[in-house]
Amino acid sequence: MKPLLILVLSLISAPLFATTQTDKPTNAQPETAIFAGGCFWCMEPPFDKLDGVISTTSGYISGHTKNPTYREISTGKTGHTEAVQIVYDSKKITYTELLKVFWKNIDPVAVNRQFCDAGTQYRSGIYYRGEAQEKAAKNSLSQLEKNKPFKENIATEVVAASTFYPAEDYHQDYYLKNPLRYKYYRYSCGRDNRLNEIWGQ
Repeated sequence: MKPLLILVLSLISAPLFATTQTDKPTNAQPETAIFAGGCFWCMEPPFDKLDGVISTTSGYISGHTKNPTYREISTGKTGHTEAVQIVYDSKKITYTELLKVFWKNIDPVAVNRQFCDAGTQYRSGIYYRGEAQEKAAKNSLSQLEKNKPFKENIATEVVAASTFYPAEDYHQDYYLKNPLRYKYYRYSCGRDNRLNEIWGQ
């Protein structure tokens, strides 16, 4: 074979065998976390602003009623609590980091309520998916119990996730769709004042 032809063939074929480890697709899938901290309108914002969070969805979890409506939830008889489902990129943010944000945005000592909202539908909780999340969730609870800046017992439940039911469309991104109403509700509910009282500025 002539030298020139060999050179041309080598140039054409070289890229076919130049694939490196980094060129291979990772097939990584986004992960999901579910937390309850009272009114789900107020639980979306702190997670939406985090780098690595792909989406947040308000909804209901940990009850016995299938496909519950907000009206049913409001009675406190469905067993569900208002929650937020977070889809995130674990390469950019970890479940443990999400847990830290969760704790700082709830009142962990409140029993069957959060701030001005009372009832089992407003109880706080961590709903883990799989063994890794269970271990991380229980570890974060243990650490908080050891280092908590308050005297009261922690009332937040840590249980395996059951079916998560997305809330009605008008609840999704409420703080963006209705900013003035959202700010008034949050202020009048005393959420930020209580959070500062528990965790400091």
